[in-house]
Amino acid sequence: MRIRLMTLVIVLSSLLSGCGYNAFQTGDEAVKSAWAEVINQYQRRADLVPNLVSTVQGYASHEKEVLTQVTQARAQVGGIQATPELANDPAALARFQQAQAGLTSALSRLLVVAENYPQLKADAAFRDLQAQLEGTENRIAVARNRYIKSVEAYNVSVRTFPNNLTAMIFGYSVKPNFTVDNEKAISTAPKVDFSAPAAAGKSAPAPSY
Repeated sequence: MRIRLMTLVIVLSSLLSGCGYNAFQTGDEAVKSAWAEVINQYQRRADLVPNLVSTVQGYASHEKEVLTQVTQARAQVGGIQATPELANDPAALARFQQAQAGLTSALSRLLVVAENYPQLKADAAFRDLQAQLEGTENRIAVARNRYIKSVEAYNVSVRTFPNNLTAMIFGYSVKPNFTVDNEKAISTAPKVDFSAPAAAGKSAPAPSY
């Protein structure tokens, strides 16, 4: 009896392995790991915002509209619980992506406004924060791309025969992914040209998103 049970276990293990069960486990862990890195980099950016806003406010306190927009955009991002379960909910993932894109846009407008304040651009703290922000935006782009590829690989394994039969039996389904509409605009780090003199009395136009 014991030998039969062991034989059955071995046979079932072989069947599951050959039908993609192990691939689902590996792919799911890869997606979770990539998602954790995305969240880590977005959180790094959010942590920079208060100091950035405070520094800009010290030189351009009357730029209340753009400062308020950045603060509100950060609050919207912070109001979303970025749990692993969120990544499996298409609507929730879309809201998360929209909130992050809103913060990207608001930060870009803030840095464009900073062009009109030579003293602000010369401030060492601002220059350091801007450099950290640019580096973080680059890391966000890398993390997002890694996550997109991980989800694509997982989804292919779920849809491919005979893995799709195993997926139906165990309830595995395709995962939602980041959309790539306007990907270049939302993943390019905002930049400030510290070498270019600001035009006196003129406001630089905000980039469109």
